[in-house]
Amino acid sequence: MQLRANQLKKHIGAGPATIYLVWGDEQLLVDEAAEEALGEIVKLGFDERQRVDMTTGGDWDEALNSARTMSLFASRRVMDVRLPGKGLDRKGSDALRAYLADPVDDTVLVLRSAGLDWRQKSSAWFKAIDQAGATMQIWPVSGRDLPRWLERRAKSYGLTLSRDAIDYLGERVEGNLLAAVQVLEKLRLADHEGTVEPEHIADHTGDASHYDTFEMIDTALAGREERTLKMVRLLRQEGVAIFMILGALANQVRRVRTVALGGNARLTKQRAQIVGGAAGRLGADGVDRLLTDIAVLDLQCKGMMNGDAWQSLERILVAIARGTPADLEADRRLLQ
Repeated sequence: MQLRANQLKKHIGAGPATIYLVWGDEQLLVDEAAEEALGEIVKLGFDERQRVDMTTGGDWDEALNSARTMSLFASRRVMDVRLPGKGLDRKGSDALRAYLADPVDDTVLVLRSAGLDWRQKSSAWFKAIDQAGATMQIWPVSGRDLPRWLERRAKSYGLTLSRDAIDYLGERVEGNLLAAVQVLEKLRLADHEGTVEPEHIADHTGDASHYDTFEMIDTALAGREERTLKMVRLLRQEGVAIFMILGALANQVRRVRTVALGGNARLTKQRAQIVGGAAGRLGADGVDRLLTDIAVLDLQCKGMMNGDAWQSLERILVAIARGTPADLEADRRLLQ
């Protein structure tokens, strides 16, 4: 059967199934849901927990045979099985289905996996688990829900983040929940007092220049040309790697393009205003020309094209702020 996340605890409490499969695209959320399942099963007296890490082409017969081996220390066992990202191969599928046809009493298998595709979900082994036990898909956190998720997670660490700090952290981790948790963990270990602001996140992660990089890009998106130029020149003086700026810039310009084309870039309200303003100035065609310019800048950074990459970066940022083309592509002959 298929379970929703809020049904898991009640289902296990009524008597655990032979097997559970917890899966989804976000590894952190999958791991946390699997740990919750394991914890609830242990509460019922399954006091031996065995971890099995399976790899593609791994020996499933050996792994499942261990479930049939009686323990000297406990009569009830729960096995924590970590599947490879591509799920089970033919040999693994055959072994698992054979086991489920004659499962071991007082043994529960909890399988976890990230990244299963539609082929795996329609496979024989997936259907066998669904019939013999329960499958539970863990959905990723949407862009709309990310601020609330970050706020709740911060509170669980005893931290209070300002709205700006939540927006800042959400933008910087780009949906990578594990990266967000690592930042919050560092703040917790630093015993930060009071409300956490964006600069505190940068300070505690030892990445002040990274903070300045994103602030510079946001300043350009907001149309503040003079301040943008001051910031880019300061970053150059400080020796910030231009590759770090290039990656962040390309990502933000792609978001502007999404908005310019009428799509949903999944932005917070504050970010939507900044990005929407840039999209209005540049238009979809202007953004496409900027992406071409960024490709030229990338070649300069890699030494594959002559020219001062920092000067080209300045031209691109000014173009964003003004809503006019940088035209690096037009000057390409002069740059070679």
